[in-house]
Amino acid sequence: MKNQLIPIGSDHAGFELKQAVIDHLRMKGYSTRDFGCYSEDSIDYPDFGHPVASMVEENNGMLGILICGSGNGINMTANKHQGVRSALCWKREIAELARLHNDANIIALPARFISETEAIDMIDLFLATDFEGGRHGRRVEKIACV
Repeated sequence: MKNQLIPIGSDHAGFELKQAVIDHLRMKGYSTRDFGCYSEDSIDYPDFGHPVASMVEENNGMLGILICGSGNGINMTANKHQGVRSALCWKREIAELARLHNDANIIALPARFISETEAIDMIDLFLATDFEGGRHGRRVEKIACV
């Protein structure tokens, strides 16, 4: 789905990888909205995770990307939003199943533990995979706390 807008954010540990991902996505024809951070200077990951999660939450069907050192903090931040299902991914199979079975709408990546090639491969697969629905739909409907 080219020209799809993809919000992306990172902390300082994910800054370099975020820049490479943005370049890759733009080369593939996607539009991106970079919520920061904008350097390797130390920052607080929630400041950049919340805006991405809010945009995904407000735009049904939108997919987002978050990156931090371990992937955990920014993933936890995103999952505080009711309309978000952020998945911490470190290999292809996890990224694919997150979309296929869990209808994840944000992929969270651990910059300190994966290569740029692995990250881009996971993102490409995440963006190309549709939610399977069926029995998984019933399960996904039970995730939100209301």
